[in-house]
Amino acid sequence: MEPLIGKFIVGLMIFIRVTALLFSAPLFSSTSVPATIRLLLALTITYIIFFTVPAQNIDYNSGFGVLMMIGMKEALSGFIMGFSLNFVFFGISFAAMLMGMDMGLNMATMLDPTTEIENNVLGQLFSIAAIVLFFAINGHHHIIRGLAVSFKIIPIGHFSINESVFQLLVKGSAGIFIAAVKIVAPLMVAFFLLNIATGIISRIIPQMQVFFVIQPVQLMLGFALLAAGMPLFLYIIKYLLEQTENNLYNLITVMGY
Repeated sequence: MEPLIGKFIVGLMIFIRVTALLFSAPLFSSTSVPATIRLLLALTITYIIFFTVPAQNIDYNSGFGVLMMIGMKEALSGFIMGFSLNFVFFGISFAAMLMGMDMGLNMATMLDPTTEIENNVLGQLFSIAAIVLFFAINGHHHIIRGLAVSFKIIPIGHFSINESVFQLLVKGSAGIFIAAVKIVAPLMVAFFLLNIATGIISRIIPQMQVFFVIQPVQLMLGFALLAAGMPLFLYIIKYLLEQTENNLYNLITVMGY
């Protein structure tokens, strides 16, 4: 019975890490995906990974407290890996919010079911585009592949928080704003020039109600730039999503120190 108990403990720890990642990773953590489906998917992935990871032994005779600590380490490692994958989606959503603010769509907000926050209609559009592109480039495969590799680099119970992990997480969170600026830069420049022209016109013709004139111009200019630059926006989003696999492997590497 002892070998069976050891295998069960190993499988349980694998299940904890997989479940923590699926409940924090993009798309899988969405409330639109039922918790039952995520648990069944976690069980399936655990069953597959269990036969692929190197043989690992856990001293289950050391007590319940030690096993509890190992389980907390596995949950934390899975959560960190899953949460880090959300940075690029946060950046895309933030970029769309900036676009909507420049176009005057602040009032046209709705609840985003993937992030559970209110965003304007452009945010919904770009969130859906990011999800479609993520599946198109097999991003879900990258998540599962990275999860399987993590058990080879980070053995069960050996995860420890170090300075390199903090640095990568801080760099990833700062990358949200960098990614947003990369996406929205053409529109920001165009609307900056439009605001300068509006200020000049208001000084030259003080009697002119600039606010009522500029609002429809902002909408028309914004939609024209979106239509013209959509291939560029999608290319940038696709490039950012492709970088998530490298970022995930870099994070797993530093977590294994």
